[in-house]
Amino acid sequence: MTIRHMRIFQEVCRCGCNTTRAAEALHITQPAVSLAIRELESYYGVVLFDRIGRRLVLTETGRRFQQYGLRIVDLFDTMERELRNGDRFGLLRVGASITIGSQFLPHYVRTFRYLYPGVQVRAEVEDSRTLEERLLTSSLDLALMEGRPQNPAILWEDYMQDRLVVVCPNNGTFRQNQVLTPEEFQKQDFLLRERGSGTREEFERIAAGAGLSVTPVWEATSNTALVNAVICGLGISVLPYRMVCGPLRRGRIVTVQVQGLDLRRCFCIARHKDKYLTPLCANFIQLCRDYEMDYPLPAYNSLD
Repeated sequence: MTIRHMRIFQEVCRCGCNTTRAAEALHITQPAVSLAIRELESYYGVVLFDRIGRRLVLTETGRRFQQYGLRIVDLFDTMERELRNGDRFGLLRVGASITIGSQFLPHYVRTFRYLYPGVQVRAEVEDSRTLEERLLTSSLDLALMEGRPQNPAILWEDYMQDRLVVVCPNNGTFRQNQVLTPEEFQKQDFLLRERGSGTREEFERIAAGAGLSVTPVWEATSNTALVNAVICGLGISVLPYRMVCGPLRRGRIVTVQVQGLDLRRCFCIARHKDKYLTPLCANFIQLCRDYEMDYPLPAYNSLD
């Protein structure tokens, strides 16, 4: 059994258990793919795929093998990068949720590239659920998230304090810093981020802890869309303060408080528990932890 067998097996899984598509992706023949799978099964004395008609279906043993294979291939690729290029010329794959990706990640990456000019940083800005999936498949080395990961295979730590705010239209119905009762709050029309976003998950977690439950009349992946909808009087929203301080300063919206609702939260750094922590990855994590202490705060590009 070789790393080649592992790569072929992982590609077959990635291609939906289709050996023809896996062969095309690997630039080898379909019989070579089938032979590698048979050799793996013979070597371990197990069945990795059930053959149902002309289809392959991953067995429970195959799923376990897939998880081991992901770790082995990732560790091998990490070793190759570090031994061939040295730590100063590596690749770092970083993910960030929307708020962090739009406000902080550009500053983190700019500073990191200055400190390590030979390093290539690949960044992805996605919702928290997508980032969690990318960590589980080892497509990312680490992720900076607003919500906390749910899968026990992912390690996380809080690294920066933040807060959400209840955003309301400036039409005379609400006053800045007005305190609403939970009953008044729940009667409003809610305009919220999409399911899977860190902001949405954190708000629902905090609300549930206070015994509150809300159903949105409007969902959007865009903070700008939500703020504009609030300005138009379509309802209220719950968004990161850093994303709305521009329109708030200009008096286009107001923020209110809700009795018993503590909207403080923390950003977190997440990574797979079984993924080797490279020096590059550890250095980037440390930069994020220390950024506010060591560097001027970013000039936030808040919504107009």
